[in-house]
Amino acid sequence: MTHDLTLVIGGAASGKSAWAEDFVESFGLPKVYVATAQAFDAEMTAKISAHKSLRGPGWETRETPLIPGDALTDLPADRAVLIDCATMWLSNVMLAEADPAHATDDLLSALGACPARIVIVTNEVGQGIVPDNALARRFREAQGRLNIRLAAQAGRVVQVVAGLPNLLKGAL
Repeated sequence: MTHDLTLVIGGAASGKSAWAEDFVESFGLPKVYVATAQAFDAEMTAKISAHKSLRGPGWETRETPLIPGDALTDLPADRAVLIDCATMWLSNVMLAEADPAHATDDLLSALGACPARIVIVTNEVGQGIVPDNALARRFREAQGRLNIRLAAQAGRVVQVVAGLPNLLKGAL
């Protein structure tokens, strides 16, 4: 278990990213934002730009769509890191036809080795209907396994629903 790892989990548009940003800001440490999104269209480009504007100044941004562990290797203990988000990262891994289990092992190893305080955001995707295609079903299963492993390694797990935090593990 990595004590300084917080997992923030919730549904799409649940307010989890905004809550995670506020939580990271509360640490009072220099902030690093590890971005996993890739802009493949104008809508996503605009969404990424809006997220950057909302964060405001004071955040160092590291864009790492496939290997977020690389963004963690040189960080000292006096940093607060927000990885947003594990779901987008897993999508990138699967679209690159990489092995999600191996990539997850690498991610968890990097999280465990990083001395900084880390908050990672992820989506809960298992509460909806069974997807109608094989890729979506493989993704849902891989996301569930990733979330279980992240929660096991985290010292704190917070579920966010309608912008409200619900502590599942650890203390705030």
